[in-house]
Amino acid sequence: MISNHEIDYKIFGEELQYVEVELDPNETAVAEPGAFMMMDDGIAMQTIFGDGSQQQDNSIMGKLFSAGKRMLVGENLFMTAFTNTSSGKKRVSFAAPYTGKVVALNLLQLGGKIIAQKDAFLCAAKGVSIGIEFQRKLGTGLFGGEGFIMEKIEGDGMAFLHAGGYVQEKDLLPGELLKIDTGCIVGFTGGVDYDIQFIGGIKNTIFGGEGLFFATLRGPGKVWIQSLPISRLASRILAFATYNRKEQGSILGRLGNMIDGDGY
Repeated sequence: MISNHEIDYKIFGEELQYVEVELDPNETAVAEPGAFMMMDDGIAMQTIFGDGSQQQDNSIMGKLFSAGKRMLVGENLFMTAFTNTSSGKKRVSFAAPYTGKVVALNLLQLGGKIIAQKDAFLCAAKGVSIGIEFQRKLGTGLFGGEGFIMEKIEGDGMAFLHAGGYVQEKDLLPGELLKIDTGCIVGFTGGVDYDIQFIGGIKNTIFGGEGLFFATLRGPGKVWIQSLPISRLASRILAFATYNRKEQGSILGRLGNMIDGDGY
């Protein structure tokens, strides 16, 4: 029996996208705080503890345990539910937080489970469960970086992720192996095996600039990959804003700064 609300949607934009969700009477969509963009009159907005799914343990201890896990990884304890309380169709829109793509996932067609980067979730139909997935392997836990603690999205409805830059969807055959930077993983289906591998080689380790480890994804299953992780973008912006340019003391450097509008 389908327990998730069956929502229709449309994605707008190219590099700065948002998703518009169409709700029938009494249908509900849930989103992380801060994702809301706009909505029609007739939609009620309510802050809820957890994701509001039937999979959630509603006992006091269950709620406290769930809250503790979400606090541990810096996630919000609350989500926002948007319910169509009118007698006609209504629309609510959710915007991506930075340049990139919105990825629409039909969980019913994807085995009912997606593992995603913990900041990737944007919104979903009510009934979809959004939890925390701790990688069980020791090497993954010690060296996985961004990929160690991930979000687990379960259900049979629609869910929407956000990714940075260009998004590539790949189908891995049984046993097929993909090596990837941990930050470039958006998500993958439940049947994909995730692990961490040492790059190796003294030159790679000291001078490679890519870190000591990368992720391995082994099929079968689907994988979504982003070309520009927000952590990579943020580090480049921070480095540019914090440090002086290498050529700043030269005549050409000063000339370039003048052309850029940075003064002398």
